[in-house]
Amino acid sequence: MATAHRLIARAARLWWAVRRPRTLGVRALVLDGADRVALVKHTYLPNWYLPGGGVKRRERFATALARELREEIALTGFQIERILGIYRNGSEHKDDHVAIFVVRTVTPIADIRAADSFEIEAAQWFALDALPPDISPASRRRIEEWQRGETGLGDW
Repeated sequence: MATAHRLIARAARLWWAVRRPRTLGVRALVLDGADRVALVKHTYLPNWYLPGGGVKRRERFATALARELREEIALTGFQIERILGIYRNGSEHKDDHVAIFVVRTVTPIADIRAADSFEIEAAQWFALDALPPDISPASRRRIEEWQRGETGLGDW
């Protein structure tokens, strides 16, 4: 299954290289009561990432955020604290704009899991001082911006 997903992702990147579409995305810096951060490992990418995904046509950012958190880490109980920032990601040959939200679970200790095994290999809580060594550089930058109290704008 993971091989099929990798092939689909590779085909999408080729299509984006030709078409150069503008896309919108959401990601979340999800924190629990102990200030642990939720990260996901996709079946088709090598690193740990903040959970999130694409915003569908005519979909609100908050609706997309709730859908992605439910689909990726089975999280339904959360509150949005603020927008961390809006970033442009041009790394995959598309004009991708990603809104990052800081959200807190409504219960101090929340269970998360890889809700969609086709897309998500693992979902796990990490202490901020014990992030995995293979976290994506952009995810690490977003966490560090949050820790410094910054609001980010610019490139992913």
